[in-house]
Amino acid sequence: MAATIPAAVAIAAVFMILCGGASADPDALQDICVADLNSTIKVNGFPCKASVTPEDFFSDRLKLPGLTNNSFGSLVTAANVEKVPGLNTLGVSVSRIDYAPGGLNPPHTHPRATEIVFVLKGELDVGFITTANVLISKTIKKGEVFVFPKGLVHFQVNNGKSTAAVIAAFNSQLPGTQSIGTTLFGSTPTVPSEVLAKAFHIATPEVEKIKSRFAPKK
Repeated sequence: MAATIPAAVAIAAVFMILCGGASADPDALQDICVADLNSTIKVNGFPCKASVTPEDFFSDRLKLPGLTNNSFGSLVTAANVEKVPGLNTLGVSVSRIDYAPGGLNPPHTHPRATEIVFVLKGELDVGFITTANVLISKTIKKGEVFVFPKGLVHFQVNNGKSTAAVIAAFNSQLPGTQSIGTTLFGSTPTVPSEVLAKAFHIATPEVEKIKSRFAPKK
């Protein structure tokens, strides 16, 4: 029987509890603190809004596949505190990631969370790189899970001929994502080209060419 989205979320959440043991975010000091996303007050997280509804704790964002007709052939659909305000102070969030055949979720990090993925369909080659510069990689299939430790560079690629999808669970309400290529070559303002040229052992014109590919579309 094919795994349903709710079942996948439940399995991923259970594994987060078993493997993580605790949230990466600060502990809550009350039962709920639904995020007031429109508040101008700046705190670590979001201020609590005065009145709440069941909709603050609900989302149907993950029930349908995301569109993967982009340059990477993948799409991340997040259900974090910015989309589900009831997650504020609870220290968890989930995402759905869809991959076209040949699709890539490019090398990136989550500075505030460990990630665990549960494969809904298809097959993926996944991996992360340790601070000792060792690649830990594996091919994962439907019904299997894989963990990416907090802060480490990691990726997923669909080398199969059919589409693939995972549910990703995080022990943070807002894990954050830094895509390596975009961070280095598409920042605003840009990283000096001479820095990138020396770091990657390439000529400055090559850096400029790469930057042009990451430049925000006008």
